[in-house]
Amino acid sequence: MESTRSILVKTLLFGVFILLLRFVYVVTITGGSCSADDFCFFSSRENLNLAGAGVRIGSNAAVSVAGTVESSSPALRDLWTSKEWRKNVDYYSSIFQDLISEGFLSSESKALCIQSETRIGQDVFALKEIGVSDSIGTYKKASPPLVKFGQVYKQPFADNTFDFIFIGNAGLDRSIRQSDLVSEIQRTLKPEGFIVVHTNSTKDLYSYNSFISLFNYSSLIRTRTIDNSPDDSSSISSIQEIVLKKNSYQGDNEMGGISDGGSECSVPRHKQELVKYAEPLIEEEPLKPWITLKRNIQNVKYLPTLADINFKQRYVYVDVGARSYGSSIGSWFKKQYPKQNKTFDIYAIEADKTFQPEYKLKKGITLLPYAAWVKNETLLFEVNRDPGQNIEAKGSGMGRIKPVKSDTGLANNVNKIQGFDFADWLKNTVTEKDFVVMKMDIEGTEFDLIPRLIETGAICLIDEIFLECHYNRWQRCCPGERSSKYQQSYGQCLDLFNSLREKGVLVHQWY
Repeated sequence: MESTRSILVKTLLFGVFILLLRFVYVVTITGGSCSADDFCFFSSRENLNLAGAGVRIGSNAAVSVAGTVESSSPALRDLWTSKEWRKNVDYYSSIFQDLISEGFLSSESKALCIQSETRIGQDVFALKEIGVSDSIGTYKKASPPLVKFGQVYKQPFADNTFDFIFIGNAGLDRSIRQSDLVSEIQRTLKPEGFIVVHTNSTKDLYSYNSFISLFNYSSLIRTRTIDNSPDDSSSISSIQEIVLKKNSYQGDNEMGGISDGGSECSVPRHKQELVKYAEPLIEEEPLKPWITLKRNIQNVKYLPTLADINFKQRYVYVDVGARSYGSSIGSWFKKQYPKQNKTFDIYAIEADKTFQPEYKLKKGITLLPYAAWVKNETLLFEVNRDPGQNIEAKGSGMGRIKPVKSDTGLANNVNKIQGFDFADWLKNTVTEKDFVVMKMDIEGTEFDLIPRLIETGAICLIDEIFLECHYNRWQRCCPGERSSKYQQSYGQCLDLFNSLREKGVLVHQWY
């Protein structure tokens, strides 16, 4: 009996030894995977860790990853086996596996993680680990073998190279040249390839549409909200994942707005939504408009306080009837308008020669020394002053314009100036991808200019308007008297504001 027991024990030990050898072979040689007819302790679908390296075993691709780990420097091996590394890789793995299940990514995809905020390639590592072996990342500092050097606005790849491009961790949000980055993404992506972007700046309809419009050669596929990066220090609990597909043709997306013919446009819905949050218009004519309208500034709901303006190509401020630098550009726009840390291109349109010289000394401001008008033609510019206003040598009057009919009988305070087609200039200067703010103080010409902007469709290019409407208002100098300078009534001004808001234009009563 003892000899029989001894034989059985030795046989069992030998079997265990054989199985252990098999286990060691599977882990070290094949990376833990078995073919269908192999004898294994575990299924090829199970996940095992390779010597604590944090490499998931379960496919032939894992063999390559395991080899990369083993052949890497000690410093990289220490990094790749850390808990923090594993945590990030698991996060990206779950995201990419969802994208695989939806058909946006496959093991055959050539993938790029562009300017990845992981910097050292956890996202690339995750791609390789789940079987997308032809993957690479770029960053301004190379981190071989996963991340190579690549300038954000000049990627080191040929046109139509990749099937899949990923930019995570809100990397596009923080770019200072977003349109250039998007241009590189679309250039290096193959037609019908997929773009996946993680962003936290598309929480409102306005910013969401601004984001989509950046990708003019791609179509939106879907959007979803997911948990944010596992970085515990982040204050953002969730992030938007947006999937787009590059068009097989290079035509712009249909985003609404101005047609090729330049006819009256339809203001996009995301702009119309903002009007709902605007401050109420002053319905009754104020007895002291110079006080009431000035106080109303405290009630103004600025667009950048209602929406994120991050995803715009350019930021432009147009001051129509700018007068002196300090009257609105220096005293209001630069100091008070909430610009969300964006740098604006500023255009000052001022026909009065009195105010023009000082703009030569102001950097970052383009002066247009003409009168904004409905067409290109010579105009008479008349300096008018309210009753009781003293004439100063430096000039402080408000100018009104009208077409030239005759050179005869011109008074000393009337000059010939050049008017220009403002709507046409605007359409040639900015696009719907730009963020455009406008202040308009043109002494009654708004009743000519606003209809022209609507008629030509140029109104759709403007995101926000601060409009001073001129009417025969009560005079500060002379109680009980109205101004004789303007023919329109307060009711007509109110109709102008209401018509703009009904069209979805965010306009404010200005003074």
